[in-house]
Amino acid sequence: MKIGELAARTGLAPSRIRFYERIGLLKAVGRQANGYRSYADDAVLKLKLITTGQRVGFSLNELRALLPSDLDNWAHGDLLDTLRRKVQDIEALQAQLTQNKAHLIDLMAQIEAKPQDMDCAANARRVLSDMRFAETDSTVANKAEG
Repeated sequence: MKIGELAARTGLAPSRIRFYERIGLLKAVGRQANGYRSYADDAVLKLKLITTGQRVGFSLNELRALLPSDLDNWAHGDLLDTLRRKVQDIEALQAQLTQNKAHLIDLMAQIEAKPQDMDCAANARRVLSDMRFAETDSTVANKAEG
């Protein structure tokens, strides 16, 4: 099939398809006598795997390592191991985001707790000085534990 049909079947721009081919994610294709690229039917599946992989957090380099050149020779165990590691990565990221959110909520609470008689600049200094102290305490605690 020509690149236009492949683009229509996958929803990808022809330039994106050529990019995936150029970086080795999509197998290089043959050319017809008129110079047009000619893609095999499995290119649709391969491109859908690439876009799905990106959507769930795989980088292009990870996908290059994960996807076999021939989809019929996919190592089931290796695939599952890679997917499990990605789930662990996502869980670690979720934990970090939860911690970041808690810090931001605490910071907002500190800013909102501005005493009535304090101007914004003084409140900012108060909050910033508390932040530095809290960071120092957690750094000292972490060093003491480790």
